[in-house]
Amino acid sequence: MWCIGKMTKEYLKRMYDILDLCQEPYNPKKPVIGFDEKPKQLVEDSRKPIPMRPGKAEKYDYEYIRNGKANIFVAVEPRHGKRITKVTERRTKKDFAKFMCDLMLSYPYAEKLRIVLDNLNTHFESSFYETFEKDEAGRILSKLEFHYTPKHASWLNVAEIEISAIDKECTDRRIKNISFLRKEVNACTKKRNNERCKIDWRFTKEDADRKLAKHYVT
Repeated sequence: MWCIGKMTKEYLKRMYDILDLCQEPYNPKKPVIGFDEKPKQLVEDSRKPIPMRPGKAEKYDYEYIRNGKANIFVAVEPRHGKRITKVTERRTKKDFAKFMCDLMLSYPYAEKLRIVLDNLNTHFESSFYETFEKDEAGRILSKLEFHYTPKHASWLNVAEIEISAIDKECTDRRIKNISFLRKEVNACTKKRNNERCKIDWRFTKEDADRKLAKHYVT
């Protein structure tokens, strides 16, 4: 239970809300989308690696050159096998608001995007009003419905699974600059979208009650 906080009434309310969303039939008019972000350290080899050969793995020196950091935004629609990604230099309120605007534009026929996300201080309505004019911020927010995970409950967000998959396929290695990172993330995103990679979420409210009830705070 090291990764799960106190299961208070507020925790349970948010957990049940998200688990209910995960169990709903797929609705293209109101898609459920997991959102998260991942910082990425940009590093460059200090010495040229020895290429991989038959029977031998690539070898590289333990020393490296730091080239700063970048951020990867990830939004994934698990039932439909669609994901939207964006590499940015930072993850400020404006970066978040602009990504959400891009996400909304990617779903022109949806009535509402129901987004599961964590409680980072940039993930709130104020970010939109600090980025866009009041009317535009209101228009964007009218298309978005945020469903926040409980604190210390990132395991409830399917975007964590997608980030792990992208990491395994693409980003869990040395990448020297943001341009190359964008190229790699875009290629990985395109590949996974073409293959319609879905996330089969099976954990239900009943599972939660059966496995976690002894930790509930009454």
